Amino acid sequence: MAPTPKRPEPTAPATPHVRVAVIGSGFGGLGAGVRLRRAGITDFVILERADSVGGTWRDNSYPGCACDVPSHLYSFSFAPNPAWPRSFSGQPDIRAYLEKVTDVFGLRPHLRFNAEVTEARWDAERTHWRITTGAGRWTADAIVSAAGPLADPQIPDLPGLDGFPGKVFHSSRWDHDYDLDGKRVAMVGTGASAAQIIPNIQPRVGRLTVFQRTPAWVLPRRDREISGAEKWLHDRLPFTAQLRRGALFALRELQVDAFVRRPGALRLVQKIAERHIAAGVPDPALRARLTPDYRIGCKRILLSNTYYPALAAANTEVVATGLSEVRGSTLVAADGSEHEVDAIVFGTGFHVTDMPIGARVFGADGRSLAEEWKEGMEALRGSTVRGFPNLFFVIGPNTGLGNSSMILMIESQLNYVVDALTTLDNVGATAMQPTARAQRQWNLALQHRMSRTVWSTGGCTSWYQDAGGKNTVLWPGSTTGFRRATRRVDLAEYELIKRTAPEPAPRAQEVLA
Repeated sequence: MAPTPKRPEPTAPATPHVRVAVIGSGFGGLGAGVRLRRAGITDFVILERADSVGGTWRDNSYPGCACDVPSHLYSFSFAPNPAWPRSFSGQPDIRAYLEKVTDVFGLRPHLRFNAEVTEARWDAERTHWRITTGAGRWTADAIVSAAGPLADPQIPDLPGLDGFPGKVFHSSRWDHDYDLDGKRVAMVGTGASAAQIIPNIQPRVGRLTVFQRTPAWVLPRRDREISGAEKWLHDRLPFTAQLRRGALFALRELQVDAFVRRPGALRLVQKIAERHIAAGVPDPALRARLTPDYRIGCKRILLSNTYYPALAAANTEVVATGLSEVRGSTLVAADGSEHEVDAIVFGTGFHVTDMPIGARVFGADGRSLAEEWKEGMEALRGSTVRGFPNLFFVIGPNTGLGNSSMILMIESQLNYVVDALTTLDNVGATAMQPTARAQRQWNLALQHRMSRTVWSTGGCTSWYQDAGGKNTVLWPGSTTGFRRATRRVDLAEYELIKRTAPEPAPRAQEVLA
């Protein structure tokens, strides 16, 4: 009797390979997708950990959430929106704009939702990245990390917080099912999110206790509804919207010098802020608690017409010593005062100088990006890091702004990324990484410039600084200067790597051109 032939063992599906894997689908990730397609690179995926696009503008849906940059400047230059409803638009309108960009520029086929990147590891033998996500694995020639610095909420490690019997959530994870009406609510933090949340919840809650560590300087918010005539004009005559955007851009470029070279020039602005607090807070004792002791601009300047009146309301208490401990439903301030609350809302910012993506990305020598950055984040031109070939950042180290639109910086970095990828093709190389000398010189020069800025000389400690006091977040210059610095890749600053192993296969056929 003839032996029964063995059935062939089932083969595991091949890991799909793409030219570029983009992490995140906020402004940076979607902008990367548009620019890649325009450059003729259609073999890419956008890996998104959530189930929809939007990034920061998807996650932050708290009451009153809006942008503090004028709408016509807070949009892509290649995707103007003539229909912005207000001069400073709210979160729903910005999120709707990003959904429209996704559709208009054909990005849906490239999106992979619920695909949080848990590991990205450089394979030196095959000269590509191996990426593990919640939705499967990919390999990619290059990674564009657009995860963003305002993605992962930071909640302080407070003694007793785990035992709090009430509701606890971060501003970027707002619980819309929890009814705040009539409740005793603690708002921890007085930054940009809190300045929008407080006026919106103060009329509803029974008692609002605001825990403040450091007060912020606040300027009036010149917000208004954009008229139908203006929208019609911008739609029918697009150059009028371009003129509006250009004027907003020029005004902010003119402000840069005061922030980065002549902080003393901000005295007039500080006088405006002082008059603003005097008008909004009649009580001199409360006004003293809310008046900063550092120069305006050192920390982020807030814009609000309703923040001070909400803090001065009869049902609001400002605790100026910060929160130190939780005992059951009692919150204990650093001055020992006790406050009974039903809910705690944390407006305590994000992991900015210690981005969680750093612990998930492993470079050529097996070290994680977090290890590489343990003495502080550094990159060449905010975009590339030695030891991590073909890893490109959008909103990387020292690319943040203190006075203008981050979309300007994002578009500059996208120019740089696309030029890098096309340059690799032109020179016949597979990957690139900055030289140690180029990265070191760039950051030495950058930190030298940083030493003169208001962020370094203004007398404050801010979230722009890491644990060692180094400002690894902001760009000490104009957006025009950054655009010049990232206009094209200088190959003298890079080491090129050529593939030695066979070309990876198969390509990810599911990605549509």
